[in-house]
Amino acid sequence: MKPWELLGEARTPDGTDLRLTRHSTEFVILANGQSLMSSRMHGSEEALATIGCRRAGLLDAPSVLVGGLGMGFTLRAVLDVLPAHARVVVSELMPAVVEWNRGPLGPLANHPLKDARVQLEVNDVAATLRSNPGTFDAVLLDVDNGPAALTSANNSRLYDNDGVATARAALRPGGVLAVWSAREYRKFEQRLSYCGFAVEVARVRGRLKSGGPRHVIVMGHLPHEEETMTASRARARSNP
Repeated sequence: MKPWELLGEARTPDGTDLRLTRHSTEFVILANGQSLMSSRMHGSEEALATIGCRRAGLLDAPSVLVGGLGMGFTLRAVLDVLPAHARVVVSELMPAVVEWNRGPLGPLANHPLKDARVQLEVNDVAATLRSNPGTFDAVLLDVDNGPAALTSANNSRLYDNDGVATARAALRPGGVLAVWSAREYRKFEQRLSYCGFAVEVARVRGRLKSGGPRHVIVMGHLPHEEETMTASRARARSNP
């Protein structure tokens, strides 16, 4: 039996050991020995893009943030549904993951980092969100295992009250926050609602039509500017 091949190794700021491995045509990224993602199962990552960008794809020049590069499948799906004048910011914390996507992982998703619409930031996505208030029509987060962090407790900061508020502030009116999660997480849905989002949940297969484990896409929709103004006028009329 052909053994697994180690193609790359890196350590996250909190000490998590990341390894890129290959067996035949399958690539797997391990976090402290646990499978974090596999090239054989990326349907739900693509669903994050297609569902999360439904509105952005109808705009002439949308601005979208992808938090977490992974193996490039989410980014490729985003590019496939957005128009030619879109701007896609990709925020990836680990330089090694970027290097892997420019190397052995590149062909898997047809080299999405080479697309002229892409702006790469090797940065913590939380910092990218804080530095871009009112910028994005959609924010897609595929960081760690979702709101229930696997590789780093620090990643949970993205999904707590402050993290959700930061993401909300980075969105334009009518914008969407879409989050990939390995499982349902009711507290996170409640947190989105508390922060002023209308919540939508989609349950998808890891391999979409060919099955695989069930994953969850949690979306928070902000009202459009005109809806906000209408609600404000209604409140003013009811409170003379």
